[in-house]
Amino acid sequence: MLPQQLKKAVTDNPKKIANLIDLVNLPSNLRDFVGQSQISRLGCFRHVWSYIKTNNLQDPDNKNIVNCDEKLKSILLGKPQVDLAELPALIKMHFPKDPK
Repeated sequence: MLPQQLKKAVTDNPKKIANLIDLVNLPSNLRDFVGQSQISRLGCFRHVWSYIKTNNLQDPDNKNIVNCDEKLKSILLGKPQVDLAELPALIKMHFPKDPK
């Protein structure tokens, strides 16, 4: 059962929710990182976040900063450090506006 706020968000913005969960063919650099040929934007973000946590890439002094290793740089425009707030936008750039 979904919380009331989430139900409202889903019913008010079905296209936004669909864009998050629709499977999309990935470009080669993102495909190599994720290890799948198709994934949703939400699934991709979860995979990247899991990679960051597993490899302890958050800055120890400021947890809002991610220190990118070479594998992560390949999908985040080669940036050595990324703010957590800009991470979704950088991942979104790999997904087409209209997946269908």
